[in-house]
Amino acid sequence: MSKTLRLSEKWFHRGLWLVALVFAWFLTGLGSTIVGDLPRVEQRQSLEDFMDPQRTPALKDGIKASARAANEAQAELEQAQLRHQTAQASNRAARETFNNWLATRGATQRPEQDGELIQRTQALDAMRQAEREALAAVERQQQAALNARQAQQRAQAELATLQDQARSAYADAQRAQELRVFGYRLALTLPLLLVAGWLFARQRQSRYWPFVWGFILFALVAFFVELVPYLPSYGGYVRYIVGIVLTVVGGRYAIQALQRYLERQKLAEAQPAPLRQREMDYDLAQTRMAKSVCPGCERTVDMKDGKTDFCPHCGLCLFDRCGQCSTRKNAFARYCFSCGASAAASAAPADSAVGAVATGA
Repeated sequence: MSKTLRLSEKWFHRGLWLVALVFAWFLTGLGSTIVGDLPRVEQRQSLEDFMDPQRTPALKDGIKASARAANEAQAELEQAQLRHQTAQASNRAARETFNNWLATRGATQRPEQDGELIQRTQALDAMRQAEREALAAVERQQQAALNARQAQQRAQAELATLQDQARSAYADAQRAQELRVFGYRLALTLPLLLVAGWLFARQRQSRYWPFVWGFILFALVAFFVELVPYLPSYGGYVRYIVGIVLTVVGGRYAIQALQRYLERQKLAEAQPAPLRQREMDYDLAQTRMAKSVCPGCERTVDMKDGKTDFCPHCGLCLFDRCGQCSTRKNAFARYCFSCGASAAASAAPADSAVGAVATGA
């Protein structure tokens, strides 16, 4: 049809499509914002909402306290191990010094050094005792750290048990919430899709068609982009069922539309050819003629042989003669391309000729 439009009309037509796209873009942005905010109407729940409200906080506090005690015990253990290592090193060094001194005394055999021997032995005993005390401190801190870790593990195990018990109820509540939110989205987008279907069927060729098509595009995006990704899966059954339903509905509409179209074509082809030709839309007829298609029955016709003046399928006049210069021209042209005479001036003779041909046929 664009070949038969005026140049300015083409640009206006493109501008109106731009208006439709911009209108659809703004509507889509608004719809996306609304659909995205719909989950906020529901209070978000967590797994803790379905656990024991008294036992859960106590277990969490116990886990934190045990972890803190384990960290403190580990820090003290490191300090005790360091003190134990220091005591061991001091004891070894003192024992080596004592052994050297004892060897020297055995070589000299000096009785006056017996008192010093006793003192050195007592000092070694004190160092050994200090080493034992340091080792006992290490063992105490190891026990404390072990107790804290075990208490933390017990609390974590009990908390995990509570979580396992609450997980089923939490999953059911989350699924119910998702279904409610999906219902909100469906309640918002389905009416838009229905309105878009009505506009497509009744108003797509009206004066305000850019807004009609903009709304149709918005409704399609809102339903198939904003709604379908949130469609519950249930193993894919819901998606396949919805796909089947949409296919059946769309296919049924297409079949019915085809049947209605064929019925209209039959009724139109049953009318006299001159009447159909007068009622034919100018731009539509010119577009179909340019594609070598009969404007009446929409069947392919060889129009380039220069001889075919009538459609061999429905008998519609495709080419006639100018009433002024007798030039063969497009029967749907408003003016003769050769002399510029108006087609209305030769309408009566042409109708008479067409009627005579139709009668003879």
